[in-house]
Amino acid sequence: MLRQWSVQGEQAPGEPEPEHAGEELWEQEMKRLHSSQEPVRVLPYAMVDKRFIRQLREPEGVKTSCWQQWRRRQETAGRRLGEAAQRLARGCGLWEGALYEIGGLFGTGIQSYFTFLRFLLLLNLLTLLLTTSLVVLPLVWLHPPDPGPALNFTALQCPGDLQSQTGVPKFHNQLWNILTGRAFNNTYLFYGAYRARPESSSAYSVRLAYLLSPLACLLLCFCGVLQRMVKGLPQKLFLGQDYRSPLSAKVFSSWDFCIQGQDAATIKKHEISNEFKVELEEGRHFLLVRQQTRAQRAYRLLTYVRVNVLIGLLVAGAISAIFWATKYSQDNKEESLFLLLQYLPPGVIALVNFLGPLLFVFLVQLENYPPNMEVNLTLIWCVVLKLASLGMFSFSLGQTVLCVGRNRTSCESYGYNACDYQCWENSVGEELYKLSIFNFLLTVAVTFLVSLPRRLLVERFSGRFWAWLDREEFLVPKNVLDIVEGQTVTWMGLFYCPLLPLLNSVFIFLTFYMKKYTLLRNSRASLRRFRASSSTFFFQLVLLLGLLLATVPLGYVVSSIRSSWDCGLFTNYSAPWQVVPELVALRLLPPGQRILHYLGSQAFSFPLLVLLSLVLTVCVSQSQANARAIRGLRKQLVWLP
Repeated sequence: MLRQWSVQGEQAPGEPEPEHAGEELWEQEMKRLHSSQEPVRVLPYAMVDKRFIRQLREPEGVKTSCWQQWRRRQETAGRRLGEAAQRLARGCGLWEGALYEIGGLFGTGIQSYFTFLRFLLLLNLLTLLLTTSLVVLPLVWLHPPDPGPALNFTALQCPGDLQSQTGVPKFHNQLWNILTGRAFNNTYLFYGAYRARPESSSAYSVRLAYLLSPLACLLLCFCGVLQRMVKGLPQKLFLGQDYRSPLSAKVFSSWDFCIQGQDAATIKKHEISNEFKVELEEGRHFLLVRQQTRAQRAYRLLTYVRVNVLIGLLVAGAISAIFWATKYSQDNKEESLFLLLQYLPPGVIALVNFLGPLLFVFLVQLENYPPNMEVNLTLIWCVVLKLASLGMFSFSLGQTVLCVGRNRTSCESYGYNACDYQCWENSVGEELYKLSIFNFLLTVAVTFLVSLPRRLLVERFSGRFWAWLDREEFLVPKNVLDIVEGQTVTWMGLFYCPLLPLLNSVFIFLTFYMKKYTLLRNSRASLRRFRASSSTFFFQLVLLLGLLLATVPLGYVVSSIRSSWDCGLFTNYSAPWQVVPELVALRLLPPGQRILHYLGSQAFSFPLLVLLSLVLTVCVSQSQANARAIRGLRKQLVWLP
């Protein structure tokens, strides 16, 4: 027990007496426990020792004040209430049972993918709540005005007839209108349905709320992604690549002795087995890397450069195909080809993202890379292909709709292609809506028209071919890239299609159950195991890149592009951001205006830049000091017997 600490063993010559050393250690521990404010219940001691520590802190004859007793009771009650709330949240959490089952059967790497889906669902719901509370509900309460007369385009020399917006045929098939978004053109799903009175006639600015809500949503998502990204940093970034965690800790401390049911015990066994497989695979790869000679490393470098050049050429060709497909679908609106052209850009993007990884894997496998390097190289190029596809799709839309790099009569007069797109925000929103719909329909088709028949055929027939075919391998990186692509499209459409997060939330919810069914019934787990921390860090990194890809075009449109003359909230503004100076001049007093002008001037920016540089220098110095401390502790661990 705590009160009976002593140093046992034989006394060597010249060493202090064991009893004297034990008394010093006892006094130091008693001083620490007496001055510590840590609750007794969390101390790593037996109940008898905890009672002794409580008596030590509150000796007999010394009465605590009523204020101290009341504060202690409040702290205890608050702590117990917080613990109860956490238990309730874990019990009522979405998909907790399914995540526990998946983690036990297939490892924490695959479990992290489904946890990632739940995180994205939470982000979309928070985004939807913010947009609805700041824009939709106030707009409904304020009763928006009726749309004014349509803009007269007769002064423009537009080719063709403009009686029905670019001569695009109107189909009366309701299902087709839903798939293309035309059925919701006059609803709050798209930008064109939002209208408001002049700023001077209302105390609440719907325009400012509509402008700032996408920016606030992107900032909220950035903070959430960054927080999870830092939380999921692999330990090797801090401990070094040579650090190996001891397997003895997992051998003797992995089992949960609170388990009672047979099913829970089976899942726990699978979980421990998967953790050992991850450790052994990482150790094997580490030894292979250390055993390479200089000649082998040079040869690997040359083949690495060659493969990357070939894959880069393929990516450039794929991006060019997406650009021309988007341009052709927007420039050709003939009725005979309209049904095909509506989904030509999403179809080409899906085809490129399907064939690209297959070609990447083929080229990488020709060089006989180690499995870990093969997966990482293919994964990096798949990320580049996914994000570059969406970037080129956005650029092609900007060139066609906003005349970026093109000269047209309507572009010179109105700042956008007014002949073909009277409400260009709705047109861009429809394209992003179709891309989101197409991605989800592709997921449904792959699940029930590819994976399910493949599993049934493999179970039904036998032979070499069917043994080679086998079930589909559940690849975590591929599934993550697919869901990140859909989320990036949702972020890109926050300004043009404000309620797109609602649609994406439904898609993510259904995707969870489809992927779970695919994993448990139609697929086999990947042979390569993923550590949860590494997987989480990679997921958040790709998601952060998608967020940046969505933010850049949105910032450019909000600050520099002329809004549509015929629809939306910003019909009378040269750019949506112009509503901010107008409200500042209209609502703020002169002192407040001077303060805002000072905050936006160089006189404030330069000291702020200097201050941020100092803060960054301090953070880098602290990080380097922590790294040195970690290296020192590692050396001490090596010195211990």
